[in-house]
Amino acid sequence: MIKNPFFPEINGNFGFGCMRLPMNGRDVDLEEFTKMADAFIAAGFNYFDTAHGYINGKSETAVRDCVAKRYDRKDFLLTNKLTDFCFKTNDDIRPLFEKQLEACGVDYFDFYLMHAQDKENYVKYKATKAYETAYALKDEGLIRHFGLSFHDKAEVLDMILTEHPEVEIVQIQFNYIDYDDPSVEGRKVYEVCEKHGKPVIIMEPVKGGSLVNLPEKADAVLRELCGGSNASYAIRFAASFPSVAMVLSGMSSTAQMADNLSFMTDFKPLDDREYEALKKVCAVFKEQHLIPCTACRYCIEENTCPADIQIPDLFAALNSYDTFHNWNTKFYYNTVLTEGHGKASDCLECGMCESVCPQHLEIRDLLKKVSSIFDK
Repeated sequence: MIKNPFFPEINGNFGFGCMRLPMNGRDVDLEEFTKMADAFIAAGFNYFDTAHGYINGKSETAVRDCVAKRYDRKDFLLTNKLTDFCFKTNDDIRPLFEKQLEACGVDYFDFYLMHAQDKENYVKYKATKAYETAYALKDEGLIRHFGLSFHDKAEVLDMILTEHPEVEIVQIQFNYIDYDDPSVEGRKVYEVCEKHGKPVIIMEPVKGGSLVNLPEKADAVLRELCGGSNASYAIRFAASFPSVAMVLSGMSSTAQMADNLSFMTDFKPLDDREYEALKKVCAVFKEQHLIPCTACRYCIEENTCPADIQIPDLFAALNSYDTFHNWNTKFYYNTVLTEGHGKASDCLECGMCESVCPQHLEIRDLLKKVSSIFDK
């Protein structure tokens, strides 16, 4: 296992993202998650990432039950975040932080991030002195390292890091599809981190699973390499950049864990042949015109949709239909995805979902596209 060049307490360059844990209905499958956590730690890794809003609060308590209660505190590192919708004023921050510690079953966080920073919510974090409060918590020993996660354009990150040079680490969305995407600016955002000398944590390396379940033509390109899984190329792409301290993977099964460990335990950067293959995959994606939704579910968990539309699931259904042209997708839309929930045609166009979308998708217009295909 490689030695982490930025934080010696981090083992390797691979982290367990706890936003997409194995589920049993609406609850986390604690037995499965325990097996995964055990395999992760047994392989030598130790970094877990959660947030108060993940899985409606169930991610934190799952980490408590499956990791914190079962391992000595020195055997794992835990990151949590200050999330926009969880506080209104500065007086709310410390009680929320204490609630997070209790929910996770720990008495300090190794890393604490200002969550999903963008141009709009950064105004709130400034007005409530959220950064200053986090610095105070660090001075008290309740936070070991302070940073931020980011979902906006490069110029906004440059502004934040200029105003807050004390930030120690930045978590960004970064993958080979978004690398040169002008709506995400993956490359430019990464370059801002390098400009300010900030180590990088990568989230969404497989873009919410989109880079695992590839269109047939793209999948064939990677199969010609006769190497690893589709996930392996995506995660190794992200981990191959020099300022990357670690790559997070949101794994939801022991099979996914086993696959990830198979290539990250003895990490090797991509070679030229693999880079060329990924360029071909990107070209295939551009031909597809798919909705670049990562299924983070902020649109329905941070701001509850008044029409109860399961937006990420409907976008996934449309992408699947556009890729495979399978009539089963329409059947699934009508019998599963909208059973007891709103259809795309029920959208009230309130715009609440768009206000929190990290991808800045025009969700209202996209739901009209979904409706034109499925609501006939």
